[in-house]
Formats: sequence, structure tokens, C-alpha cells
Amino acid sequence: MVGKRSRPDVQKFSLRVIDNIFELHRDIVNKTYKHGSYYAFNISDPKPRNIHKASVRDRLLHHAIYRVLYPFFDRTFISDSFSCRVGKGTHKAMDRFKHFARIVSKNNTHTCWVLKCDIKKFFANIDHEIMIGILERYISDKDILWLLTEVIKSFKPGLPLGNLTSQLLVNVYMNEFDRFVKHRLKARYYIRYADDFVFLSQDKKWLENQIAPMEKFLAVRLKLELHPGKISIKTLASGVDFLGWVHFPHHRVPRTSTKRRMFEKLATTDNPQSKTSYLGLLSHGNTYRLQQRIRRLK
Repeated sequence: MVGKRSRPDVQKFSLRVIDNIFELHRDIVNKTYKHGSYYAFNISDPKPRNIHKASVRDRLLHHAIYRVLYPFFDRTFISDSFSCRVGKGTHKAMDRFKHFARIVSKNNTHTCWVLKCDIKKFFANIDHEIMIGILERYISDKDILWLLTEVIKSFKPGLPLGNLTSQLLVNVYMNEFDRFVKHRLKARYYIRYADDFVFLSQDKKWLENQIAPMEKFLAVRLKLELHPGKISIKTLASGVDFLGWVHFPHHRVPRTSTKRRMFEKLATTDNPQSKTSYLGLLSHGNTYRLQQRIRRLK
């Protein structure tokens, strides 16, 4: 809760922090713990998202669960899953994309095709029973499974955007798909960030042939669906939009909507930290002119 101590709900919890923690511990030990309700609000990052925030008491439990289970599950994930993992993130995913593109294109001497997909309504369509079934294969302790089930079933449909536990659980869920891609489809050049993923290959037909088995696996095993309007196969030379950047053989640039949103925000603030933040973001691509334009802003 660092950085959140000024919030009213955190201050209220902190007034009786020791009592509240002991009460939470007692409820967990006695199995009388019940997850509370959520406070819903909307954000734009950039597209509209509905966030559900748990109570301080429940968030404290989420952090405890995450601290214990993350190291265990992280070891089971493939190396090319980049979302919500220590030492990973969007910039590492983009660097991996660049590395794969160089290999597949043989240093830009051959055509590199990229299949890009994402999952339709990802968080909302996580199936509780499938999620619990996956956890049961990894965890034998009935008390832990009871607690995780209580957290999972505290929200429906799917899992809430905003829970720290949700970030871990969706990776556990999609690890099933990652393993299918690596071991059954034999995909060597595959990267996933949350519900966005790409395959790189010199063989366009091979990429086309992976779509049907992916759709079948997702539907049958995970009750998920590829977003039909977001399946694309393009050459790297034509520009591939992935993780907010458009990637080309020799460079990458922010997508047009990202640049427009950035300058709209800078026009409404004189906070120098905003400028510094955007310059830091732009340093991860070929953006010299954009950086100069931002530095000239008053």
C-alpha cells in the first residue's frame, strides 16, 4: 500500500491496523473469511476499461497471496510471456520481438510475416471452474485452494481488472495456451503480453494454418475466443502494431493514436514530470523528432 496511505479507506483501516490484521488472520484460519464487494470505476488507458477495486482488507490478502504464489508459478511460465512478471514488461517484449524479427528475416534479407491476435473480452471470459481446475493440478493444499476459490468467486463474470491476484491468475490460465503453442504447434517465435500475442515466421501459410487449432484449443479448453476483428497477418516491412508501437525491420515508432493522445495531455499540463515521463517512453523507439518537439513545448 506504499503511496496510498493518504486515501480515506487506507487511513480508516490503519486506525486499527493490528486488530484488523488479526481479525483477517482469524477468519482465514477458521475458514469464515468472506471476500467483500468491489467499488467500480472507469478509466481510459487509452480505451475505456471498467476497474473493480476491492476493500483494503481484501487487497491486503491479495498481496499476501501474490507474494507467496508468484515465485512458484513464475517458474512454470514460458520465457516469452511478458505481462505482469518481474524482469519482463512491455519494453522487454518489444526487444524480444525485434530479436525474433532479426532471426526470422535473417537480418532483414527475407520476408518476415507476423500473425497478431488477441482474446475477446479476456478478463470477463475467464471461467471460474476451469481456473480452479488448473490450480488444483499445481496446488495440493486444500486450505490454499479454499482461499483462492473464495477470491476467484468473489467476482463474476470472469476476474476483475484491478486485483493483484487477477494479474497472476490470468497468467496461470493462459500458461495452458502458451504450452499448447510451444509443445503442440511447435511455434519457435511466439510472444504473449496478457491477451495480445504474435507469431513470426517466413511461412505465411504456416501462420494461416495455426489459427484454426488455436481457436479450437481456446474454445474447448479455456472457453475463450479470438477477437475476430483483430486477427491479422502482415509483413514486418508493412509495419506491425504491437504493444502501442508500430514495428518495422529497422525501427519502431509510437502508433498515431498514442502520439495524438500524448500531445493532447501535454497541452493541458505544465508539469515538467509529464514531459520527462513521455521522453522516457519515447526513448525506447526511433523518435528523435518527437522528442525534440516535446522539448520545445513551453
